[in-house]
Amino acid sequence: MEFESSESSSPPVRRRSRRRRLVLSVSTLVALALLGAGVVFVLFQQKERRGQATALTVPEGRRSSQVYAAVDKAVGAAPGTAKKAAGTTELALPAAAKGNPEGFLFPATYPVKDDTTAASLLTYMVRTANERYGTGPQVHREVVIASIVQAEADTASDMGKVARVIQNRMERGMPLQMDSTLNYAMNRSTLDTTHEDTRIDSPYNTYERKGLPPTPIGNPGMDALRATRSPTPGNWLYFVTVKPGDTRFTDDYEVQKRNVAEFNEVRRGEGG
Repeated sequence: MEFESSESSSPPVRRRSRRRRLVLSVSTLVALALLGAGVVFVLFQQKERRGQATALTVPEGRRSSQVYAAVDKAVGAAPGTAKKAAGTTELALPAAAKGNPEGFLFPATYPVKDDTTAASLLTYMVRTANERYGTGPQVHREVVIASIVQAEADTASDMGKVARVIQNRMERGMPLQMDSTLNYAMNRSTLDTTHEDTRIDSPYNTYERKGLPPTPIGNPGMDALRATRSPTPGNWLYFVTVKPGDTRFTDDYEVQKRNVAEFNEVRRGEGG
């Protein structure tokens, strides 16, 4: 059941998580054995000699753990290879990232050839992130915020408002109270947060701790980063996606409580 805080001076910020699937798109060699098994053998040998490009698509918002798994599959490596490569490869990350590429595995489609390795693919992703995000002392902080915006916003048009809520709450010294950061800490994706969840001991628990989490919680796209850099003007402090396409922003505590109650009612009707 969706959690509504009764122990805090402000209700938790609510959203409906956007669930996406990481798509691994590969071209397929079709060998028609019309002339016998010998022809099939030649076709596969030609593929091995020439190499046949494939592609790995990383959707916006995927966590590094999900990207690593997809990279391993794309290059035909053993599970865990990409994760290990992320720790041993010299990636062009901001100093504030402290070697953690979370947030900088840029969402895009990447070519994968027979000689592509996990390390080379991760290097390509980080290089692309630097090209798209730019560099500078504020980039890591911006990507942290953008990753939350990416996870929390129901639609791209909501991103600027979500970014504004984050900014407004931080300026007032309010905890962010974002379920997406708890989900990251608990390696899950859910709409339902309990009192117990909000008490976990984690730097990603933005119910208990003020300020931003120490790292991004996923790999955001450019819409989320642009929203972070230019939030929509407004005085909102709360939001909740009552149902898809219906996200309500407010600065009024009582209005937020009513919106959360409606969200909970919708969830009960869905069997959530």
